[in-house]
Amino acid sequence: MSTSPAHHHITSEERRVIFAASLGTVFEWYDFYLYGSLAGIISKQFFSGVNETTAFIFALLAFAAGFAVRPFGAIVFGRLGDLVGRKHTFLITIVIMGVSTAVVGLLPGYASIGIIAPVILISLRLLQGLALGGEYGGAATYVAEHAPPGERGFFTSFIQTTATLGLFLSLLVILACRSIFKGDFEIWAWRIPFLLSIVLLGISVYIRVQLHESPAFQKMKAEGKGSKSPLADAFAHWGNLKIVIAALIGATAGQAVVWYTGQFYALFFLQQTLKIDAETANYLIAGALLIGTPFFIVFGRLSDRIGRKPVILVGCLLAAATYFPIFKALTKYANPAIHRASEEAPVVVYAAPGTCSFQFDPVGSAQFTSSCDIAKSLLAKKGIPYANAAGKPGDLALIQVGQKMVNVFDGRPLSKADFKSQYAMLEKEISALTAAAGYPTKANAAEIHIPIVLLLLSLLVIYVTMVYGPIAAWLVELFPTNIRYTSMSLPYHIGNGWFGGFLPTIAFAMVAATGDVFYGLWYPVVVAAASAVLGFFLLPETKDREI
Repeated sequence: MSTSPAHHHITSEERRVIFAASLGTVFEWYDFYLYGSLAGIISKQFFSGVNETTAFIFALLAFAAGFAVRPFGAIVFGRLGDLVGRKHTFLITIVIMGVSTAVVGLLPGYASIGIIAPVILISLRLLQGLALGGEYGGAATYVAEHAPPGERGFFTSFIQTTATLGLFLSLLVILACRSIFKGDFEIWAWRIPFLLSIVLLGISVYIRVQLHESPAFQKMKAEGKGSKSPLADAFAHWGNLKIVIAALIGATAGQAVVWYTGQFYALFFLQQTLKIDAETANYLIAGALLIGTPFFIVFGRLSDRIGRKPVILVGCLLAAATYFPIFKALTKYANPAIHRASEEAPVVVYAAPGTCSFQFDPVGSAQFTSSCDIAKSLLAKKGIPYANAAGKPGDLALIQVGQKMVNVFDGRPLSKADFKSQYAMLEKEISALTAAAGYPTKANAAEIHIPIVLLLLSLLVIYVTMVYGPIAAWLVELFPTNIRYTSMSLPYHIGNGWFGGFLPTIAFAMVAATGDVFYGLWYPVVVAAASAVLGFFLLPETKDREI
């Protein structure tokens, strides 16, 4: 039999380490992504005191809040993990995550307690983000430090499946609850998936309590080589700090945008842009995850053979090169009516330069009532793609649907009653024109080409597995044992928490500003391409390093 590392037989102890670390991390990601999957319902439950558009922006920002604090969680818990150990630290993080999620399931909505509801909700999201900031680094470091030489990519690739499996689990639970409770799901049964976290928390804690500390950490402590000040050693010395920065801009930033585009943004695109009902969209994403998930192991193992660097950087480049054609193909095969209508009867907004606002209003206080703003907000609300063209200075905005033109009133001098009346008439006229031009209000299930859509979504997930499968091993190998938890956690969570976590909000704002449903893709395309180039020049190959 070959003695190649690829044929190493995992011992029962190694299997238990991988299972325990991975299972707990699956449950943490399950908790975290429940919120993203149910953002629409949560916006109605907790942000119902503001208008619909602002509520949706609030919901996305609350989702992003959990990502914003992840780097701070990485610093707090990374330091703790390097001082007292990997095992104890990720026991603390999982308890914080599980309890925070369960409380969301018990939290009264805006209708019951007013503004306190969204304040508590966002506070819980912050706690979740802090906990997740400490969890991943601990689990990845713990597993890598148990892996034999030449097997770290393979061993840690199981950890890499956990984010996808957590999302997959959350989708399955949501689909099951929707099926069982039907109309009651959006009223009260949406809380059940959150409350299940108590059960998952109990299982995770029970399993993790039985683990031993990692051999590398025990050896380091026994030899007295531990760091007394992990933060200073990791970030105050240029020799280590430059590797932290290179890992961020040359690896994790690109990996993050590919991950969130291929999974979360793809789901957002199916539901919000292509008007596919939530149940069908969730089934499609779940199917793609089921097909793609084994490739985490494939690419993790491949990185043990040919290196972390080529697998991850090629994944970033492939994603950057093909996102636009893939998402355009999704539009064509998931909702052909939008594709046909936009080609046969394109919509254009003509407006004088300087009269349009960037309609991003997180506090719900701004008034977008110019002629141009009314035109764009109306079309954006209906999910109708449009192009922008310069109108004549001083003229009102025009909406062109195919060959027909509609004048859009200026709402600034009008009373609220007059504004509401004129807006209703305009909306009725535009609705009639767009319907006649073939723009659908929802996707026709009979026209969704399931096999091709599933293939395209699976391809997006396979890109995710390329960039994400080997990333834990690469990060672990870049840093020394005494500051490894701290050093690897920060670039990972800035990349994933900020570059990745804010992707839905950034892409949504970009699409709303331009009317181009594909414009938001420029964000992940540019970041992934830049990361591939910078990573090639700034980061070393590490697969043969001793840790």
